[in-house]
Amino acid sequence: MEITDELFESAVHDAIASLPQRFLSVMDNIVVTVADEATEQQLGRGNSPANELLGLYEGIPLPRRSWGYAGALPDVITIFKGPHMRLCKSPEQLEDQIRRTVLHEIGHYFGFDDAYLHSHGY
Repeated sequence: MEITDELFESAVHDAIASLPQRFLSVMDNIVVTVADEATEQQLGRGNSPANELLGLYEGIPLPRRSWGYAGALPDVITIFKGPHMRLCKSPEQLEDQIRRTVLHEIGHYFGFDDAYLHSHGY
């Protein structure tokens, strides 16, 4: 399956915009970006089978931030287009998977680990 970069980025934006306001209002010092593929360094940080990393959160989760966090560079969530294209077979499946990936990575920002997120379908 293949879509344009603009449509992929729009789907990521829509997934973020679909979050309840109570979550959006507390998200601070975080950037969500899109890349075609993960770098070797990013693959080493991810927890994904067969090197198909769909997304990656890099930063200090909200519950671990303390007074010394002030002035830190933004946390970064990267959503990878290539693995999504290889995994999904339809536009509907792609949209659903992008949303799940975005929510999964935002879950890390809020301090949830992979075991918790996977047990809840993310």
